[in-house]
Amino acid sequence: MRRVRGVVVGVVAVVLGLGFLAVAIAGEPTRVAPVLDRILAKKELVVGTAADMPPLNMTLKDGKIVCMEVDIATMMANSIEVKLTLKPMRFNELLPALEAGQVDLILSGMTMTPIRNTRVAFVGPYFASGKSVLIKQEKMTSLQSTEMMNNPNVTVAALKGSTSQQFVERFAPQAKLVPTDDYDQAIAMVLEGKVLAMIADFPICNVSVLRYRDKGLTTLKSPLNYEPLGIALSPGDPLLLNWAQYFVTNLVNSGELSLLQRKWFEDASWVSQLK
Repeated sequence: MRRVRGVVVGVVAVVLGLGFLAVAIAGEPTRVAPVLDRILAKKELVVGTAADMPPLNMTLKDGKIVCMEVDIATMMANSIEVKLTLKPMRFNELLPALEAGQVDLILSGMTMTPIRNTRVAFVGPYFASGKSVLIKQEKMTSLQSTEMMNNPNVTVAALKGSTSQQFVERFAPQAKLVPTDDYDQAIAMVLEGKVLAMIADFPICNVSVLRYRDKGLTTLKSPLNYEPLGIALSPGDPLLLNWAQYFVTNLVNSGELSLLQRKWFEDASWVSQLK
């Protein structure tokens, strides 16, 4: 028995010795933060945005990009003492740009979905939205549910590559769907009678009613579904993900996010400055 115990103790000592040797050889753990290191080295945070989704992001007549998500991006850049660079592009180009390393993250009314989460990482949500319709007031009674939308005689517009397009394809497959490059194109089609309605996020529809208040547009009183919005990041940078999640958690718990929402959602004085 003593001999067996001696053998066991000897084996354990060898295993522990090899473990300590491996640690000594390996040295410090390897830092895995390619995107965050790039941001810190350049002293620049590059954020992708559609810049046409008020009150989340929008372009003013003077070309300046502002709104709630821009305020959030500015705060993120300031927190690590780097400058903010906004990179506007079409919504359906945002994910490819992130995957290609052309932007460091996406802050552009992007819904966190299981499919998107197989391509990129998300932190959040920092805002909850849902789908609604933008339609002429006199035609509102003809489109108040997905059941009414699911009709081959109904033509609707939705942003290309968005969850609005997926929403129509899933819940109203019989409707005629017209994918558009941006919201301005979709709104113009509604105003010109080329489509019955635009399907978009609830706040975007609300702002569009205010923006074109003399055009007889209206929207639903509440969203058709629930969609959490998040910040899209590279899946290969755990330290960047950790930093962004801490930032969003602090933004919510400190009450600063509530202040931003009141600033952009309760005061519509900025509508007249839209491009």
